[in-house]
Amino acid sequence: MTVNPYSSPSGVASKPPAGRVKNLGWRVTFAGLGINLALGILYSWSVIKEGVPKDWSWTQEQKSWPYAAACLVFSLVMVPAGLMQDRIGPRFTASLGGLLVGIGLILASFVTTPLGYILGFGVLAGAGFGFGYASATPPAVKWFPSARTGLIAGIVVAGFGLAGVYAAPLTQWLIDLYGLQRALQILGGAFLVIVVVLAQLLAPPPPGFVPGGASTTKTTQPVKRDFQPLALFGTWQFYLLWFIYFCGAGAGLMIISTLTKIAGSQAGLTKPAATSLVAVLAIGNGFGRVAAGALSDRIGRKATLCLCLGFQAVVFLILSRATTGSPLAAYMVVAALSALIGANYGANLSLFPSVTKDYYGLKNFGVNYGLVFTAWGAGSLLAPMAGKIHDATASYERAYYIAAGLLIVAALAALGLQAPRSKEAGR
Repeated sequence: MTVNPYSSPSGVASKPPAGRVKNLGWRVTFAGLGINLALGILYSWSVIKEGVPKDWSWTQEQKSWPYAAACLVFSLVMVPAGLMQDRIGPRFTASLGGLLVGIGLILASFVTTPLGYILGFGVLAGAGFGFGYASATPPAVKWFPSARTGLIAGIVVAGFGLAGVYAAPLTQWLIDLYGLQRALQILGGAFLVIVVVLAQLLAPPPPGFVPGGASTTKTTQPVKRDFQPLALFGTWQFYLLWFIYFCGAGAGLMIISTLTKIAGSQAGLTKPAATSLVAVLAIGNGFGRVAAGALSDRIGRKATLCLCLGFQAVVFLILSRATTGSPLAAYMVVAALSALIGANYGANLSLFPSVTKDYYGLKNFGVNYGLVFTAWGAGSLLAPMAGKIHDATASYERAYYIAAGLLIVAALAALGLQAPRSKEAGR
């Protein structure tokens, strides 16, 4: 296996020898993409919980806690994981993530209680998702000029969105073939090896490296100084970014978390047809991350963010009017809307790391984005709202309006975004 000759075993760059430095940008980018594809096993929980044997006597509420714990731990671990990535290097940090995911899934395979799954899948694997995810994007964007930050970030994080296409079917196949416990052992062992191997390909460029074509455009002007993590709290832009991210992620998860039920009860789709929308949404999610990142390199982060947030609000309002009709027509309409919902939601996951890098620099990008990413974790707490509204009103209509309202407010707030002044960097 080839490794970066200019990095230590942990992935921290060292001084390069005299002469031309080989650009490893695309290798690091696709390694990060592969790591996120593996970490996307998080999206298989809907299948795992249905595979819980009836004689374990789990309630539906108990089945929801391991996933909720995983999302919460994922978002919280992003901060120390980002700090570790910045200080120790992406190779060690991503390897730790792979180990934790593998150990967490294997541990869960030996228990039968909700608490055991909360510890295995929720805490250990959830922490692994955070360590791995935090290590994939920073080293990749550092190899490319700022004018390509959005595209590269979009490609790397697209893996997590696209994972839904294979993770759920693969998990279901393994459960049907071997049972839940053996399936988790296979998945844990496989993804431990895959992530740790791919982590060895991660490395930032050596000090002083200047990527080819490093000139910037008016839409991607980076800060001239790198912000220290604590300095973020002294800039109003951090709070505005956090609020916008919270609204965008929360509104998206409100509808996404109940999409199959919406497709069945509101649009009259059969269970197999409604279930297939998960893959449709995942494809849109992955494509949206790349497309939004590339678009933001051309027209700017602010313009792209406003466009995606506003368009998502329109899509939700259109979905609120989707009703039963001919099976084919209903499926085509809901499938198209599902792809658009996935694309606009996925845009958040490439735009916010790009904005964080543009505003606060590359030196502490890992931990700085970890702090911004806590907004996603907080937004995930809004996901159950649509279900609660339906329980109370027998309709999702109010949920659509709340989600659309959050998105419109976020789009308007995004109009006020501007880079902080470099003298606030706290260096």
